[in-house]
Amino acid sequence: MSSSVQRRWYPLVLAVVGLVLLPLSVLALSWQNIDLQIWSHLWDTQMPRLLGNTLTLVVGVGCGVTVIGVSLAWLTSLCEFPGRRWLDWALMLPFAIPAYVLAFVFVGLLDFAGPVQSLLREWFGSGLRLPRVRSTGGVIIVLVLVFYPYVYLLARTAFLAQGKGLMEAARMLGQSPWQAFWRVALPVARPAIGAGVALALMETLADFGAVAVFNFDTFTTAIYKTWYGFFSLSSAAQLASLLLLAVMLVLYGERRARGQDHAANERPRGQALYRLSGLKAWLASGWCALVFACAFVVPMLQLVVWCWQRGRFDLDERYRELILHTLYLGAMAALITVTVALLLAFARRQAPTPGIRAGVAVANLGYALPGSVLAVSLMLAFSFLDRELVVPLSGWLGGAGRPLLLGSVAALLVAYLVRFIAVAYGPLESSLARIRPSLPEASRSLGVGGPRLFFKVYLPLLLPGTLSAALLVFVDTLKEMPATLLMRPFGWDTLAVRVFEMTSEGEWARASLPALTLVLVGLLPVIGLIRRSARQLGRTH
Repeated sequence: MSSSVQRRWYPLVLAVVGLVLLPLSVLALSWQNIDLQIWSHLWDTQMPRLLGNTLTLVVGVGCGVTVIGVSLAWLTSLCEFPGRRWLDWALMLPFAIPAYVLAFVFVGLLDFAGPVQSLLREWFGSGLRLPRVRSTGGVIIVLVLVFYPYVYLLARTAFLAQGKGLMEAARMLGQSPWQAFWRVALPVARPAIGAGVALALMETLADFGAVAVFNFDTFTTAIYKTWYGFFSLSSAAQLASLLLLAVMLVLYGERRARGQDHAANERPRGQALYRLSGLKAWLASGWCALVFACAFVVPMLQLVVWCWQRGRFDLDERYRELILHTLYLGAMAALITVTVALLLAFARRQAPTPGIRAGVAVANLGYALPGSVLAVSLMLAFSFLDRELVVPLSGWLGGAGRPLLLGSVAALLVAYLVRFIAVAYGPLESSLARIRPSLPEASRSLGVGGPRLFFKVYLPLLLPGTLSAALLVFVDTLKEMPATLLMRPFGWDTLAVRVFEMTSEGEWARASLPALTLVLVGLLPVIGLIRRSARQLGRTH
């Protein structure tokens, strides 16, 4: 391809890269002016607790998701026991439940005045008390139950990809199933497990809703309180940069731990290797069913009960506005993000120069930015642009001279775009890679080129991947709480914001209706993921 054609893609890629690097630049520049009074107060009253809580959360969630995710993946991929076939896919369903939803369900169920403790006091006397659910252990358990599917899905895929050869060789050498797991299967699957744990830890560091429900102070809650409590956007940005540093350290640690390891490239295996019987079989079924019940069945049943008792009475005009705002933001974010991601995928395919490849890689870094970090940095950037450019220009043109970017729908959509480009790019890049170069070349030889080539050849073949990407971005936008909460225009509440408002007031039953709506919508991409996994497994037989 000629260099002139390749150069056409550079402005687009550079514009997206600039958009992604904008919040990073703002965070770096925020350290130019430090409010010593606020930082002195933070250090004396909150910083040691924030550091301790965040470190405890990272260690606890990391250990929990590793133990639960790897054990479930090992059982469902290599062992045969009662219920394995449906538990294999059912254990992915907790992907659909946002962390803040599971958090308020657990608090509502297990708090002192909740139904569980009330029932136990009726049975065993008024002196009975369970351990406090609003505790460090409580928030760790909730986040583990929400984020273990990252490790489970990747570890399960890695165990299935190891094939029969490695495990049969271990058995021929006299290794028991337990020894083969520790010495063969686990080391080979370590890259996938490490990637899953890194994703879970990134989500843990970025979480705002769940820790807010538990009144558990971390950097994300400190950012919100510094912004709205001290009215200091620059101090909030400085806290956000520290949180971003922690996320980058997690990514760096995962890359270093992975090293040069490579996944096994044997022919994937679709059948279990170990047939469990007796007590072992029922223990395996019980463990998998217990995790599934705690992470999905019990929360869903409780949401349905609360919704019937109280939530259904909130189906009024305001709730319809919440639905419309949520759907509008999700649809617009999906349209814009998928369009930009598709252009990036075409740029990398048609102009695979080192500069384009590096630019696309940088553009996909936005997913590593927690929503609160992104919101604070973009608000600072738009505040500067309004003050230095928009307001003077508007006044010069005879307008009202009011800020247009800060607190606008456009600013919120930009935040969604930066955050979810990577989510859309993955399915689109995979779909585009499956189109052989000979097909568009043949079309050009027949006189079909330009826009006609895209609509006649590319678009029909890219449609499944495009729909998958749009659905993923749509659902992630609906569930995104920190960025929406901090950046939404006045009066533009969404379902996620409604959940936050109700849970902040302890109104668990009234939060059930928007929460149940979010979960049901979130099931759509999870079901698609399960069906795709089943098709891939079916092709191995």
